[in-house]
Amino acid sequence: MLRKFLAIVLLCSTTVSGDQPGPNILMITVDDMSCDSVGAFDCPLPGTTPNIDQLAKQGMRYHYAHVQVGNCYPSRNVMFSGRYPHNTGVEGFYQVKNPPHPHLVDLMKAAGYFVAIRGKVSHSTPYQPYDWDADLTKIDGQTQHGKNAKSYFISTQKGIELAKQANQPFCLSINISDPHKPFYGINGAGATVKDSNVPSRIFQPEEVPIPGFLFDHPDVRKELAHYYSSVRRADDCVGEIIKALNASGQKENTVILFLSDHGMPLPFAKTALWHHSTRTPWIVKWPGVTDAGKVDRTHMISAVDLLPTVLDIAGAKHPAGMDGKSFSPLLHGTSQSGRETVYKVYNENAGGNRSPMRSVQSKKYGYLFNPWSDGQRVFATATTGTLTYRAMQKLAPDNPEIAARLKHFRHNTPEEFYDYENDPDAKNNLINDSRFAKAITEHRAIMKRYMQQSNDPMLEVFQKRSDPIFVSDYVDRVQAVSDARRQSRRKTKPLKGNPKKDSKLFQLILPTQLKRDASLVVEISHQLPADLGKQMFHVTLKKGNGERISRKVVSGSGSGSLKVNFDLPNGLDTDSVIISTFVGASYPTNRLHRTSKPIALK
Repeated sequence: MLRKFLAIVLLCSTTVSGDQPGPNILMITVDDMSCDSVGAFDCPLPGTTPNIDQLAKQGMRYHYAHVQVGNCYPSRNVMFSGRYPHNTGVEGFYQVKNPPHPHLVDLMKAAGYFVAIRGKVSHSTPYQPYDWDADLTKIDGQTQHGKNAKSYFISTQKGIELAKQANQPFCLSINISDPHKPFYGINGAGATVKDSNVPSRIFQPEEVPIPGFLFDHPDVRKELAHYYSSVRRADDCVGEIIKALNASGQKENTVILFLSDHGMPLPFAKTALWHHSTRTPWIVKWPGVTDAGKVDRTHMISAVDLLPTVLDIAGAKHPAGMDGKSFSPLLHGTSQSGRETVYKVYNENAGGNRSPMRSVQSKKYGYLFNPWSDGQRVFATATTGTLTYRAMQKLAPDNPEIAARLKHFRHNTPEEFYDYENDPDAKNNLINDSRFAKAITEHRAIMKRYMQQSNDPMLEVFQKRSDPIFVSDYVDRVQAVSDARRQSRRKTKPLKGNPKKDSKLFQLILPTQLKRDASLVVEISHQLPADLGKQMFHVTLKKGNGERISRKVVSGSGSGSLKVNFDLPNGLDTDSVIISTFVGASYPTNRLHRTSKPIALK
């Protein structure tokens, strides 16, 4: 108790004065990993995460921890700003050049820290390049492979060394690429490929658990086996990071924070706001402060609280305007009021498609508001490129249960309410169940309060949710803003040295006509020279008049064929569709752009 009292006194004094930097801070994130993929958070598959489990034994973990957003760029900007996306401007995958808020980098440097990052560099700040003291993704001129465990030892070791040379405590953000796709040993098309970055354990399809929000099928098992093998490889990376810290002699003066940026990259998890979309395996180890092996099952914390908590740990001043609240009292073993619910926000996917959503989650229930859902719009998400989603499409015509799940995924409903305590997989929508009327009313009221307090621009939409025309007009307006932003980027002048076009790089293989209720399969037959390595193919489905419907991005290398599936929205108001495709990192620097002839809809 004396130790904890002294720690609290030290925290308070440094927070007020800001003269003496606090302990080193090591933030470790993994990419696209569900909370229950970690052994310490009740993973049903033994042996997935021995290193993370060991960290959990040494630190404190939070049973009710969530991120705000179910996709990467906006999620990480919440973490490092302490603000919701509508208060940072980072609602999707685009840069905000003049952010109205300070970032973790600014605040920690002002507090006397050496601040460096490894991985997810372009996703962690409102614009790039940002003023990190060091980018540890490249060491001695060599870019470290995001899937190579040993490279994380090298990057962490380098960051600690640079901070020592600068005579400053370190604040390192080490971001592990796994288990983000491509998974270990499999490409985007689902084919098994050679992978030199072998995890310390490879899981087989017959042994993996099937999440309750999915279904048992050979293709699902195959994809999950590669996912869990990638989880194990992420754990290998964590082991190397901890190994580097221990070797530095800074172990006892370093606070470790570990979490995932959102759930697994499969349908009903990533790019959404359901329970498994946002629940994160949050662990904090603060030597001399946190109790080893303790689990907080009382308080709810979320990603918007990360920055204010880090600032308290560092003894740094808080800027005005943060939406989050430090949970440092919990680290010291005391209780904290106002931690009964979290507010979750989603706006836009990586392709610029707007599907705005809001959610309030308590320990027992979850309420979701989906203004994009009107029975016609189709949910746009990267998870539709998975083996699992394609299996759903294949099985749906003969399987009513899967057909219903597919319909819910593609179109959803304007409001949802779930008893997450008994239905964490969000399979039974209770929004019209009179037994839950009181709880639904309470959660709607909480959402309204969050919206008012954070100046959420969707407040009026929520208040007029019974007016479908008003709601739909809002979604159309924000989509138009996204479209204009992307169009403006396309009009930027090509970079110097823009590569010459090569008509042999790829061909599009398409049908000449389609049924309106069918899926469109775009086949890309490509022949990419070896020196181009892996390239991105940006595939856009448009109406016959050129208006965009949906966009997907896939990757390929060498010679081969890629298939991209588009589900045509119900009631599509056009007599034909067009496919526009370019290969390259961005349109201004594309190596070849092809647009199809109109494909008639019958």
